[in-house]
Amino acid sequence: MENFEVVNPTRIIFGKKQLSRLPELLSSFNVKRPMIVYGGGSIKRIGLFDEIMDCLDGFELTEFGGVEANPDFDTLMKGVELARTKDTDFILAVGGGSVIDGVKFMSGAIPYKSDPWDVLDKKEDCNFTQAIPFGALLTLPATGSEANSGAVISRREYNEKRLMGGPLFFPKFSFCDPTVVATLPRRQIANGLIDAYMHTLEQYLTFPSDNILQERQAESILTTLIEISGVIDDPGNYKLASNLMWCATHALNGNLRCGVVSDWTTHMIGHELTAMYGIDHAQSLAIIGPRLYENQFENKREKLIQYGKRVWNLAGDDDSIARQAIEKTEAFFQSLGVKTKISDYTQKFSGTDETIKQVFIDRGWVEMGERKAIRPDDVQAIVKAAF
Repeated sequence: MENFEVVNPTRIIFGKKQLSRLPELLSSFNVKRPMIVYGGGSIKRIGLFDEIMDCLDGFELTEFGGVEANPDFDTLMKGVELARTKDTDFILAVGGGSVIDGVKFMSGAIPYKSDPWDVLDKKEDCNFTQAIPFGALLTLPATGSEANSGAVISRREYNEKRLMGGPLFFPKFSFCDPTVVATLPRRQIANGLIDAYMHTLEQYLTFPSDNILQERQAESILTTLIEISGVIDDPGNYKLASNLMWCATHALNGNLRCGVVSDWTTHMIGHELTAMYGIDHAQSLAIIGPRLYENQFENKREKLIQYGKRVWNLAGDDDSIARQAIEKTEAFFQSLGVKTKISDYTQKFSGTDETIKQVFIDRGWVEMGERKAIRPDDVQAIVKAAF
């Protein structure tokens, strides 16, 4: 088992009808001037916005909406400037992973004195050293951003996505009410299932670990997501919705990475597809994941066999089990209505493989994966196989 250290200070308030606790929680941080940040306005359509307004009566509230999927730097900077003007002392993210990620960036950018993009661009001596505290009201189970300190921020003018995070960027609290799943479009529920599934696979589908508990925890999330995938047709089923939400939180709250190695190359490639073509994050993972497992078959063979036996209950010779496991994974994504080829989303894919390969070279991403065996040539082959 690898050495590890894990801290997760986020308070999770899980279940129905918990929003009345919001004023109490804000008051515990001496909040006077909170800002509510949300996305396209669906929270107004489902009545959640009015509920929040009722709870926040008596606070000097600022509102900032319009945070898009894959939150854009320029949009977020408008919120940063507004928060500075209003002397905001707490941010409340109301939405899914994109809104929560955006608020994580805003919380660090508001007190930052120079160009915040320099931090995302990893320029020397550029770091967020303080952050405005924030909390979350989760409306879409998928990314686990409600219980971790990481975020992904886009800058569309550059066609780039950047990672950020650190101890400053854990939400102080997160409300997780599974009843919101009933308000979501089918596409978003499918994306949530795939996002949680792939977050788990990125930390699990490497090589066998001595952390036996960790192995079983990952497998339990995967088997649960398969078992409750009927939530896509029955989103009002509280049993299914609550398990989806809790799986998505556990997939990326830091527990699965304890004592094991991981491989986030599928995400790294998928981020480029999102930046280039606007493909949904989860869709990009469904496209790349199976092709990467095929490309890295020998390196992941032992774990693919374990995955096939324990998660998919496959039998037969080991090579057959490993290959069927990949096929089962892709078929699962397709059963949710998600297509798994780049050409299903754009006809302008010619040269994508070469472009992404060069991006990885330019960024110095030349030895990736759990064995440091995925090279830019492999990235090109993976993307080309996904056409």
